[in-house]
Parts: sequence; C-alpha cells; structure tokens
Amino acid sequence: MINNRSNYSIGFISLGCDKNRVDLEKMISLIKNAGYKIEANEKNSDVIIINTCSFINSAREESIENILVTAKLKNKKLKKLIVSGCLNHMGYSDLEESLPEVDAFIKTQDNVKIVEVLDKLLEVDNNNYCDNVNDLRVLTTPNHYAYLKISEGCDNFCTYCKIPYIRGRYCSYSLDDIYNEALYLVNKGVKEIILVAQDVTKYGLDFNDGTNLVKLIKKITSIANLDKLRLLYCYPELITTELINEIKTNPKVCKYIDIPLQHISNNILKRMNRKGSSEYIKNLIEKLKNNIPDIAIRTTFIVGFPGETENDFNELLNFVKTYKLNNVGFFEYSKEEGTPAYLFKDHVSDVKKKERVSMLAAAQFENVKERNKNMIGKVITVVVDSVTSSKAVCRSQYECPEIDGVIYVDLKSKLKIGTTYKVLIQNYKNYDLQGEIYEEFTK
Repeated sequence: MINNRSNYSIGFISLGCDKNRVDLEKMISLIKNAGYKIEANEKNSDVIIINTCSFINSAREESIENILVTAKLKNKKLKKLIVSGCLNHMGYSDLEESLPEVDAFIKTQDNVKIVEVLDKLLEVDNNNYCDNVNDLRVLTTPNHYAYLKISEGCDNFCTYCKIPYIRGRYCSYSLDDIYNEALYLVNKGVKEIILVAQDVTKYGLDFNDGTNLVKLIKKITSIANLDKLRLLYCYPELITTELINEIKTNPKVCKYIDIPLQHISNNILKRMNRKGSSEYIKNLIEKLKNNIPDIAIRTTFIVGFPGETENDFNELLNFVKTYKLNNVGFFEYSKEEGTPAYLFKDHVSDVKKKERVSMLAAAQFENVKERNKNMIGKVITVVVDSVTSSKAVCRSQYECPEIDGVIYVDLKSKLKIGTTYKVLIQNYKNYDLQGEIYEEFTK
C-alpha cells in the first residue's frame, strides 16, 4: 500500500507568544501546500505538532505538560507527535531521552523542513506532489486581523531573559519581504496587521542604510485595503520623536503602543540591564500623552526582581497610581538558570512577590474602573472579533486582541465578524465595556 500525504491529517497546538503563532502559521501553510490534510481538532489528527514556549519555567512546564497529555492520544488515533518551538533551544542534551513520547524535535530554524520530517515519519510517497507556494500563511486568528513578525532574535540582553540565547541576535527581515507578506495578508481579507518582534523599534537599524520602523510603517500603510496597523513591544529608549509623529499623523496607525517597561526604579532598571531611566520613562509617557492625548499605552512590569526593596516597590506602585496607563500586566520574577540574574543575591521571597503583585493589580484595577466609568455615554468605532449566542465581542483601536479588555455588544441586530460598527458605551463590568450599536459601517 502506498502512503500518500492526503491520507494523513495534521493537528496543531500553539503555546507562547504571537511570534510563535506566526512561525506556526507558516509551518501550517507548508504542510497544507504539500498535500497533507489540516485538522482543526487535534484529537482527530494522525500527527500533532506542539509549538512550544520556554521563556520562563512555567512556560516550559506548560509545554512539557501538553506533550505528556497529548502523547496519551497515541492510544487512540494519533500516530506521531512532533515538538517545535523554543523548548528545543534550551540546550537539553537529554530532551529526546527524557521525552521518548516525542517522535521528532524541530528547532525554529528548521521549520522549513517540516514536510520533510513528516514524510520521513509517515513513510509517504511524495513523488506525485508539487508544492503550491501560493499559500504563504494559514491564519489561526479570525480572518480580519493577523500578526506580522518583522525580525528574529534580540540584542538587549536583559539580565532576567533567555531570549537572546534561545532565538539569537537581532536580525531584521527585509523591507520588501515584510511588505509582500503584508500585501498577501491584506489580499486575503486582513484589515488589521499587528507588527510583532522582541523589539519592533529596533527594526532596520542592523541594516545601517537608513531603514527604520517609521519607514516600514509608511510602506505597509500604503497598502490600499489595509485599515489598521498596530505596534507591539516598542522599547522605550528607541521611541523617537519621528515615531511618535508617525503614530499621531498616520490615520492607519492605531493610537496604541505596547512599551515593555519592566520597572520604574533606577536601581532595578540598572540591575535588569535596561537602557532607560525612571526620569526618561516618565518624560516619554508625558510626551506621548501630550502629542497623542487619546493614545492607549500598554506595558508589563516584573515584580520581585532580585534586590527589589520596599522603596523600589513603592516607587513602582506610585508610578502605576500616578500615570494611569491603559493596560498593565504584572509578573512575578522567575529565576531562570543561565541568565545573569540567576546568580544575583537578595532574591525576594515568593510570598512577598505575590503580595506585591496583588497590590499593583489592585491599584491598576482602580485606574481601569475610573477610565471605564468615563467611557459611558461615548460613541466609539469597533470591529467584531467573535459572536456568541447573545453578544458580540468587539474591540476598538485602543485594545489589542486577547490581552486587553473587550467591548460587549448585545445582539439586537445581526452583527458580522470583521465588520466595523459605531457603538454607544452604556456600562462596564470589571475590565470590559458594554454597549449597543449606534451606527453600522460598510467595511
């Protein structure tokens, strides 16, 4: 019996960040183009590919737990289990020995070989297939928005982070390649593109030819049918006046920026090997708000970093209360072997870290409630991301998918996913707004 690719269904489990998601979407397209069947429900698949994350210990634990749980499906339909992503970059010499349930491990630079790996594992006859390279990405998001990765790696070498050791040094993708991928996505119906990288503000600087993020933004937003462009992970020290002006004046750029600040105390910033200072960060926030009064600023903070004193923490708490950023994530410091911070002294206890995170989260929740209360009675433009039996789940330009709050709209009329509407905000619940349709758009 000849084993053909069309006889096998391939399922996927994606873990970790949106940069990981883009890697997986490109792998799915290679697999689909080669003639394998794509299975939405991984439990019905002949092969499952788990795209893993290993940024911190909890992410590695989640990856390994998913591998072990998925491997139990081999008692049913599952024939082969493949692991891709960052877990394979951790230098574990005994990874294959410790996880015999896995049939193949693929490093990120070898994602392009996924069809070759599948063919070998399944012993298929691939002589009758010609790859159809027209399908560049198979989106795992709703069709109206997509993530677009613009670089690989990182040069920041923060003392708590393993990304430079996992993904390598910062390397920008070519301007033309990014533009062509953006054009491809828009031609598939994508209306909102979300730029992602470890540091989007560093884009193009490694070319040494004048290419930078603003030049990239201008080129992508020249695509006629693109509605919105969103920026994620802009390091503060590279947010220039030129970039701020582009966000302000370019109607296609969301008035939204994600700036991973990580802390505000100069003592902790220095220990983290962060480039900016407390004074610089505060001036930057004020500059952004003065130039773009309605801008939504998102950030993350690491709490309980080694050496974080009560004074350091209180400085961070006061910053959260004073500057009232739109969306803030708080994470307990994770001690990662192989990073400089792993060897630091004065580690904060787990109990103290949890206590500090709770205090910060409570302060930020008060900011959110105040802002949501002020939104009542306002009319805003939203896009529908999904529809349940009773409500539509929507976003405005001030919310990023999956990580920020949403706007719930009652289904008094039939709403279409990906369609733009004007909504009158009537109420709020916790982090989310509630409203009704005020006016329908044709987009």
